Amino acid sequence: MDSQIYGLFIFILLVTSSAAAALSSNHHQTPKHKTPSSSQPPTNNSTPVNSNSVLVALLDSHYTELAEFVEKALLLQTLEAAVARHNITIFAPKNEALERDLDPEFKRFLLEPGNIKSLQSLLLFHIFPTRLASHQLDGVLPHECKTLFNDEHVDPLDMPKVVRPDDVVRPDGVIHGIERLLIPRSVQEDFNRRRNLRSISAVFPESSPVVDPRTNRLKKAAPVPAGSPPVLPIYDAMAPGPSLAPAPAPGPGGPHGHFDGESQVKDFIQTLLHYGGYNELADILVNLTSLATEMGKLVSEGYVLTVLAPNDEAMAKLTTDQLSEPGAPEQIIYYHLIPEYQTEESMYNAVRRFGKVSYDTLRVPFKVVAEEADGSVKFGEGDAVAYLFDPDIYTDGRISVQGIDGVLFPVEVPSTPVTKAAPVAKAVAPQRRGKLMEVTCGVLWAIGQDSHLTACQ
Repeated sequence: MDSQIYGLFIFILLVTSSAAAALSSNHHQTPKHKTPSSSQPPTNNSTPVNSNSVLVALLDSHYTELAEFVEKALLLQTLEAAVARHNITIFAPKNEALERDLDPEFKRFLLEPGNIKSLQSLLLFHIFPTRLASHQLDGVLPHECKTLFNDEHVDPLDMPKVVRPDDVVRPDGVIHGIERLLIPRSVQEDFNRRRNLRSISAVFPESSPVVDPRTNRLKKAAPVPAGSPPVLPIYDAMAPGPSLAPAPAPGPGGPHGHFDGESQVKDFIQTLLHYGGYNELADILVNLTSLATEMGKLVSEGYVLTVLAPNDEAMAKLTTDQLSEPGAPEQIIYYHLIPEYQTEESMYNAVRRFGKVSYDTLRVPFKVVAEEADGSVKFGEGDAVAYLFDPDIYTDGRISVQGIDGVLFPVEVPSTPVTKAAPVAKAVAPQRRGKLMEVTCGVLWAIGQDSHLTACQ
């Protein structure tokens, strides 16, 4: 009986140990078959790029214009992740194609901070997630022309001429020199919309119909030319107080009745974040206040704004007392909003010509004074001054963002107390008797009869 129990115990022990060994082997083998997803962003602790990588060769090659575009598009980390997964093929336009042959307006559009997504799409359209040698280019099939840009394909008929095949060859990729730039259709459409102002143009809102009580017919409103400024001044369309929605538009609303101000404000805030150094201002506009929503509604109604944006270093100097009062953040930002569309060039030309220029702000009735200083524009008076530090961070025809290196505060004009003058006491002269009365009293006094006349006493 004891031998049976001992044998059963040995059997259970063997089964348990074999199961534990199987689980341990599966646990160690699982990471070998697990492949990282291409949609996950690369982490900071990824494997460093080899010095013999095709990316290092691209940055050190004679394709300097393309390398500069890659750095400005913030694509190095994305390309490092792609090289870690597979070989790549880069079709690099020659420098002349990006310097002289490219449309200046299109190049300016690509390099604007707000259009970084279009620049990234354009560059990824030149990179194939496979290795294509020079002898494979002639017989390449359409399904083999998939790029890193949303897996879109390049039509082999649209491929430019390869002028320098196998120009740079590395273990993880190859670079071919081409004679012109490849432009995806989506980037071309974005540029056309921005150039034709289709994304920010709209039908000007019309006023509501009015009935004439005498004739019981509709009054015809005066025709308003397209593109005219709004009927109401911007101060009447603003919100009556902090954290409140702006006043309604002069005319009835609708999807086609306003400018797309919300998307423009979102675009310029994203530009501030991509530009760097203005995160505090973006946080105040979006999280601490509702000024981003208010600015979007003002732009939707047809108004224009110029934002004097203090950088993070200037915002860090604000004290707790300056921000603790109710509505203080809103009042600070209102003083940095000018209800005009001004660029760095227009403001500098104005101060050079007139010396000092005062601009209205949304903090009524205070104005901000600008003057020329050291070849730049200086804002403010007294101790609270700021210089134009980062010009034209964002300009789209409706919103202009100019970076400054200080926070502006209005100069409080001391009110002189009105002193009331003391009332002047009037000196009342004693009544004087007439000349005839004096002569009469003198005669009566001489004969001793002056007591009979009361006026002589």
